Amino acid sequence: MNKVKMPKIKNTQKWSTILKQTSQILFLVLVVAFLISSFSSKGQNNSITLSELAQKINLGEISKINVTSTDITAVSKDGKNNFLTSKETGVSIIETLKGLGVTDQAINNLNVTVNNSNFWEIVVMFLQVLLPVGLVFLLFKSLTKQSEKGAMQVFSFGKANVRFFTPDKDSITFKDVAGVKEAKEELAEVVEFLKNPKKFQDLGAKIPRGVLMIGAPGSGKTLLARAVAGEAQVPFFHVSASEFVEMFVGVGASRVRDLFALAKKMSPSIIFIDEIDAVGRERGSGMGGGHDEREQTLNQILVEMDGFDRSTNVIVIAATNRPDVLDQALLRPGRFDRRVALDLPSINDREEILKIHAQGKTLGTNVNLRQVAERTPGFSGAELANLMNEAAILAARRSQKSINNTDILESIEKVILGPERRSAVFSDKEKKITAYHEAGHALLTAFYPEFDTVRKISIISRGQAAGYTLKMPNEDRHFKAKSEFKAELVTLLGGYTAEEIIFKEVSTGASNDLEVATALAHNLVTRYGMSDKLGPLSLGKSETMLFLGRDLSTEKTYSEQTAQIIDSEIKKLIDDAHKQAEKLLRENLSILEVLAQELIKKETLEKEEFEEIVKTILPKKA
Repeated sequence: MNKVKMPKIKNTQKWSTILKQTSQILFLVLVVAFLISSFSSKGQNNSITLSELAQKINLGEISKINVTSTDITAVSKDGKNNFLTSKETGVSIIETLKGLGVTDQAINNLNVTVNNSNFWEIVVMFLQVLLPVGLVFLLFKSLTKQSEKGAMQVFSFGKANVRFFTPDKDSITFKDVAGVKEAKEELAEVVEFLKNPKKFQDLGAKIPRGVLMIGAPGSGKTLLARAVAGEAQVPFFHVSASEFVEMFVGVGASRVRDLFALAKKMSPSIIFIDEIDAVGRERGSGMGGGHDEREQTLNQILVEMDGFDRSTNVIVIAATNRPDVLDQALLRPGRFDRRVALDLPSINDREEILKIHAQGKTLGTNVNLRQVAERTPGFSGAELANLMNEAAILAARRSQKSINNTDILESIEKVILGPERRSAVFSDKEKKITAYHEAGHALLTAFYPEFDTVRKISIISRGQAAGYTLKMPNEDRHFKAKSEFKAELVTLLGGYTAEEIIFKEVSTGASNDLEVATALAHNLVTRYGMSDKLGPLSLGKSETMLFLGRDLSTEKTYSEQTAQIIDSEIKKLIDDAHKQAEKLLRENLSILEVLAQELIKKETLEKEEFEEIVKTILPKKA
């Protein structure tokens, strides 16, 4: 995997490099100065005058004299001491000694060595004169080079920061991506078109300009792009849409031109733009008018994909989880010709994904990935990967040698609700309220076995929840009927109603249940056309401020009279669900008591224990 790096301006890094190089040069100067000082100051120890040297020679204490230019080194008779002194220039050592009163006999007893040149003296002179000049020159050259580099970066500011991938042995292929069969077929066809265009051109087919991958976060859009990179034997360029947008207007458009120019030179090739909604949002509806940086960048992408030049074999693959905010010009034929939707994995797909993420992990003999797949409806591929990783961490924390089924099932609850908070201390009254609240939810769920099954009930705090009832659908469902929604409203109000019956008052623990139930009832009336009075109408139109990406207001497309009917219909749905919940709980109050007491005693009830308690009412259906 190779990466094509484009230069970028980074003032902080530039000055950091200059300071680093300057400090290194200064350190070198200090070292050289120390060496010069050492050489030039050598012999300061045991230095004597010429008169003292003459006296020592007459006394027979000196055995050898070395003369180099004007420097005299005298060695003591025992060889343990050296004495340093200097003489006049142009006068021989013999004349100098005789002038100081040294006898001829003492001179004859000396071993005199005369050197005409001093190597260290030449080295010291070189270091003292030439080296400082050379260091100053190197420092000046380094600073000049940095300034030239900064100037060049100014001209390369508009270059694209693109990553270039080539297939290697560790590349991901379509075999490593479970599920999304149709999406893989679409992308495999694109790869084959690039590998063997003649096969399609013979039939008059044209190469597609772009493929837009749409899916929820974690559904595998980027993973599929990596698989395309592994499958394709053509250059593959990966860039994030956010890298186009800069503070200066025109930079993004310049980077788009540079990216497509590079891809055209290496065509046939593939460009993958991740999170394209960062620049591809609807024009003219956000802040900044029609000439801001993002819109100019989008305009350039539109021209590059389908402008006057249409002869290049460059395919653009883009990914987004917000197709509703994309500009219509991006979605027209000739630009993103194909839209590949990635759904959340089905039960079979989840099992295959779990098998892929189980590779490299030591699983116990009791691990049942099918059971795990059944308990994870609605999980994306990224969440399943996180699930297996959490199970491995949990097994390691318990010092186990393998991951067992219990570790994986416990990790499901951690991914959904968060880690256990056993340190959260509740009073006996709060514990009792939580037990009856969760027992109410679970008991009412038992009356609708065709919809959901209770997998686990617990009053151990997890995340922000004081307790929880883990229920799962019996099968993957893509549609819901009105009867199912009504059953869901009844079970949502189970905790509220149980508190009301047992304690004659309700607590704040039901606040989230009421919020979810009210939102569901509102959707039944205004979005799904399931109101008896209003009938098949979709009421209300969301307005989205695209520069923030959030719904800030709702435009009323109905009158005040209709609004009153909507409110009354929502209240009727909630009231009917409340009455039904109260009726069922009062008729089975003894079972509610048993469930609550078992929860207080054990804190957690599994599916088998729960079904054993409620088996007498399972044949009864609401």
